[in-house]
Amino acid sequence: MALLGNWTLAGVAEEPHGILRLAPDRMQLFGRCGILVGSWRADTGGLFVAGMFGSSGAEGGRGCDDAPGQNPQWLQRVASYRLEGDTPMLLDADGALVARLLPGATPTPGPYLAASEVAPPEITDEVRRQFAPAAALPATLAPVAGDRLVGKWVPVSGPRTAYVEFKADGEWRGSDGCNGQAGRWVVGSGGAFLATTGPSTQIGCDGVPVGAWLTSSWRAGLAGETLVLLDARSKETGRLRRAD
Repeated sequence: MALLGNWTLAGVAEEPHGILRLAPDRMQLFGRCGILVGSWRADTGGLFVAGMFGSSGAEGGRGCDDAPGQNPQWLQRVASYRLEGDTPMLLDADGALVARLLPGATPTPGPYLAASEVAPPEITDEVRRQFAPAAALPATLAPVAGDRLVGKWVPVSGPRTAYVEFKADGEWRGSDGCNGQAGRWVVGSGGAFLATTGPSTQIGCDGVPVGAWLTSSWRAGLAGETLVLLDARSKETGRLRRAD
């Protein structure tokens, strides 16, 4: 919960006046490319992952028109965080500093957002439960390292068209069997696992909700060659195997 709030970005050359709003259900970046919107996840062990999937009010800054709504390069590098007093520090996979988050920012809502949509997020009991520590990986599963995840996986059972492909750069792409999906992922020690996803088409079919599996999971472990995904209470969300 220490990350929830409105923050001024410090140390990010690409966003010298950027404001990052981290709410329980979304991330907003108010910067030189207008307002970027996405999803994010973090755990109490210091893992962090975020993915942008929409934008509004782009101002045509350098690089803004090339990939509207996509992850800025600096945010794509972030894989963890630590706290120095009340100041969150966003770090890359090697532990190097990417950005400092300074409290007290006041984003301007502009014509598309209500003032309530840019106010500091409210911390409710439900939010506290949402950000509570996840259960440990069961001893029957082996923690999975990032290099073991890279590649294409399919559900143990279900249509052959459903799949998830984890890429080495932290992106994942997949399908429930009918609808394309994509997001970001990160793993940590002890089987810690986090993933985000963006919007998807809504074609109805008898598919497998692989995107929901990923975004509801907090732990990932191997049972032999089978990847087992678990939620915060160690309840299984899904099983995947290597694609043939």
